[in-house]
Amino acid sequence: MIRISIHPHLQIRDDDSPGGEPLDVSRLVALLGHIEDSGSISQSAQAVSLSYRYAWGILRDAEALFGGPLIDKTRGRGSALTPLAQQLVWASKRIGARLSPTLDSLASELEIELKKLMDQSDPAVRLHASHGFAVAALRDFLDEQQVRHDLKYCGSVEAVAALAEGACDIAGFHVPVGEFEHAMWWHFTTWLKPDTHCLVHLAVRSQGLFVRPGNPLGIRTLEDLTRREVRFVNRQVGSGTRLLLDLILAAHGIDPGHIEGYSNGEFTHAAVAAYIGSGMADVGFGVETAARRFGLEFVPVLKERYFFAIEKTMLRSSALAGAVDALTSEAFRQRVNALPGYDGSLTGTVLTLEEAFPEYSSALRG
Repeated sequence: MIRISIHPHLQIRDDDSPGGEPLDVSRLVALLGHIEDSGSISQSAQAVSLSYRYAWGILRDAEALFGGPLIDKTRGRGSALTPLAQQLVWASKRIGARLSPTLDSLASELEIELKKLMDQSDPAVRLHASHGFAVAALRDFLDEQQVRHDLKYCGSVEAVAALAEGACDIAGFHVPVGEFEHAMWWHFTTWLKPDTHCLVHLAVRSQGLFVRPGNPLGIRTLEDLTRREVRFVNRQVGSGTRLLLDLILAAHGIDPGHIEGYSNGEFTHAAVAAYIGSGMADVGFGVETAARRFGLEFVPVLKERYFFAIEKTMLRSSALAGAVDALTSEAFRQRVNALPGYDGSLTGTVLTLEEAFPEYSSALRG
């Protein structure tokens, strides 16, 4: 089965040296990332399949271009990155986190078009979902199970709207547990109907505040976001996480206009974490897994349930059999359960809308 990947490729050119070759920043950053972890240039060169001599050549070319050192060598402590090198590494992480959903969606679209030309008649399962680590794990799992699929990352509301309009087969969305469940759930009732749709439980996950290592500003509560020295980075308008945060702030009587950076929107939890890790913000809001993967601290705020919505008539259809089998398998449940901040104990459970939201069953049939 064909699988296409698209990755950003960074190059920097010095306009004062028009005849010079551009610097391959992608290869440089990969080398620097390994040096940061190992403290060894030789081991890092081997890890990225470069000779020691060539690796030093890249470092020297970069230092000449940037006009400053990238490596600090200390006797007995190996090699460490300078602040300039650290910023390059974080910039690359931030770019990758920001662009990955768009590039993954574009790659999936291209796969579908190529497979049509190759006369592969089996249609791909169309999956629309807000970006999350369990969704990414599902994409990998479907690849392993040889299930053809077309994954598009989008906001939760956009995903369920696409399902209702016939633009996708499976739609991912998330709803908080507790006092905000009702208000959040009603965002989806325009499109999800008890007689038409059912749900597959994906996971329970933790949402909260991302803060820098050591939490230097002492951010513990949502009220701390309004402090003058605190810089916030948000998710994009229309995302389920942004809608959830709007609800929580309103309940606490907190004016988003008093939060520095609230209008800044990133498309993924990982991009929010990378933004903070690179020093461009002090705090964000998202799922715990992203904070852990970028070395940040996490202040839990609430739990939420993530579901996949499917038309009842399609649940047992041959067209979705492979995807449903994967979603409801024990192997996938274990994979979700291994993600930091995710509880996969109910992964794969099929529910009616009334079973998932019993308090609102009569209103759903309204």
